[in-house]
Amino acid sequence: MSLEALPPLRECLAAHGLLANKAFGQHFLLDLNITRKIVRLAELPPGDRVIEVGPGPGGLTRALLEAGVRVTAIEKDPRFQPLLRELAEAAAPGALALVFADALEAHEAALVEAEAAHVVSNLPYNVGTPLLIKWLTGPWRPASMTLMFQKEVAERIAARAGDDAYGRLAVIAQATSHAASVMDIPARAFTPPPKVDSAVVRLTPRGDRPSPARLDALQAVTAAAFGQRRKMLRASLKALGGEPMIEAAGLNPQARAETIDVAGFLRLADAWLDRR
Repeated sequence: MSLEALPPLRECLAAHGLLANKAFGQHFLLDLNITRKIVRLAELPPGDRVIEVGPGPGGLTRALLEAGVRVTAIEKDPRFQPLLRELAEAAAPGALALVFADALEAHEAALVEAEAAHVVSNLPYNVGTPLLIKWLTGPWRPASMTLMFQKEVAERIAARAGDDAYGRLAVIAQATSHAASVMDIPARAFTPPPKVDSAVVRLTPRGDRPSPARLDALQAVTAAAFGQRRKMLRASLKALGGEPMIEAAGLNPQARAETIDVAGFLRLADAWLDRR
């Protein structure tokens, strides 16, 4: 059987008696027009390697395979193994590799044999942010990421200083990547519909990515600053160096975290490293 001959996703789910599992944060995206648009937004050259987390019934997986990329799909829920194996058999030889494991514990470089690889996923709601932080700060660096989140999380990733959604996630994402929300998806597009809308965020690596030591410092500084975001920096960063460190970074000790842009936080990270 070829990809074109596969039954519609709803029929596949019904044939296997599969329903979304709330414990895994599952909401199925079955509209191939939407999944194809997500793949177009990912701008993937044919033949490139893609990691997909949480393929579920394989709606986004089908669109990726249609685009001619090679997919490594990581699925934790064992219920989807038969359905995904059917999809792998219908795909071109070697086009779809299946890994049944927890993506939070996966070693991506080993899965793709150290190739440069993109990440394209409709991320399960309950692990989306931890996975993003893992890919932004860990040793394995994706060539690009095109990821679907709850809209509130997408806004937090792309927010700028002064925005209500601006916080630690925005600083880390934008210090390491060019990040933009590129597509909104209403709750009604999913089965079952979640209580909130979703959005797709595209992230591409920055050429001036911080060094590992600088990135570790950035995480420490942002954790302290945004952990007490209503306090002035001189109070929230007192344990890390207080006013002398803040002034060394060229910032006002009376400012609050949500007013400091990414460049300012990177200077704070440098000032903290200088004091250690």
